[in-house]
Amino acid sequence: MNGVRAQVNALVAATMAVVLVAFLVPLGLILRREAEQRAISTATLTAQATAALVVASGPEASGLLSAGRDADGVLTSVFLPDGTVLGAPARRTPSVELAARGRAFAADAGDGIEVLAPVQGQDGVAIVRAHVTEATLHRGVARTWALLGVLGLLLFGLGLLLADRLGRRLVDSVTTLAATAGRLADGDLAARAGLTGPRELRRVGVGLNRLADRIGELLDAERREVADLAHRLRTPATALRLDAESLRDADERARLLSDVDVLGREMDEVIRTARRPVREGARPHADLASVAADRVAFWSVLAEDTGRALDCALPAGPVPVRVAAEDLAAALDALLENVFTHTPDGTPLRVTVTALPDGGGRIVVEDGGAGFAAGAGARGTGLGLDIARRTAAAAGGHARFTRSPLGGAHVALDFSAPA
Repeated sequence: MNGVRAQVNALVAATMAVVLVAFLVPLGLILRREAEQRAISTATLTAQATAALVVASGPEASGLLSAGRDADGVLTSVFLPDGTVLGAPARRTPSVELAARGRAFAADAGDGIEVLAPVQGQDGVAIVRAHVTEATLHRGVARTWALLGVLGLLLFGLGLLLADRLGRRLVDSVTTLAATAGRLADGDLAARAGLTGPRELRRVGVGLNRLADRIGELLDAERREVADLAHRLRTPATALRLDAESLRDADERARLLSDVDVLGREMDEVIRTARRPVREGARPHADLASVAADRVAFWSVLAEDTGRALDCALPAGPVPVRVAAEDLAAALDALLENVFTHTPDGTPLRVTVTALPDGGGRIVVEDGGAGFAAGAGARGTGLGLDIARRTAAAAGGHARFTRSPLGGAHVALDFSAPA
């Protein structure tokens, strides 16, 4: 999202630069021209005033024009008909000769502007020359341009500030929508987008919220249908149990009742799964060591009744894993029930919890029974191992089934760290 914000800032910066250049450069040239016109006007007025003085004073004008410079920095010279130059020293240029023919005008003097005014006297034509230097001609222009530059920088900075705030508002709205979509993708169906920002983004938020509502409705309907299906299967399963109990062959009856029990547990698991809310989106987490300690304490009573040695090795601190505590407890209960069901009384078992180096944890359930080689058909695909395998996979881990040093089965479940 920072890229979008940077693009908005770059676009506004480019636009502001073009607008400021198009505005300030002509304005600066206009002000420069105005300064020149002001200086030429001052020189013209000075020339006219000097001409009037020459006419009024006659020969006494030499004393009045000895300084040759007025308060505005205009150099004034008077070329008398006899060749005498009064006021500021100056050479007789072709422009002066042209003005001697009775024409008043302003001309470029190379180092500034000169304004020439002829004065008709008794002895001939005198020429008044008012000269404006380059420095006087452009006096104050540099300072005006500097002020315009500072003004341009201030406007440019203000434009960038407003663009950044606009971009931040736009990006924040998009980021909020993206975060809401991410939460929905993770399964958090309670996530809803705030209706802020421009109208188009608000419309996207409304659509996203409607999509979340529809997803929740579909999942609720699916869970109800699965639960209803499992309930409907209970009636034929009960009838099957009654038929099995009526068999006269004890071995056949025991085998069929065992299969019916497995079917009943499968249906119970389906019902529990269907009724359980979606937890992955809520970023589930649990303490593997705490859950293991709780379940071992629960099963230790049955272990004592059946003469089993139940050992438990737990770390000193917590072991956070990315799985809900209810799912973790169900998986561990399934594994322990598997041991109690398929091993004779007195068989030892052990539960070990360790923290993984890269985060997450591992729980190992092992026993001293016959192992998978003797009971792979019943235990390798049974409900307990399936529940454990699915729980580990849903938490970003995996399950391994090997032989234990105790002589029996060794089941290791790895769980990743919470997100």
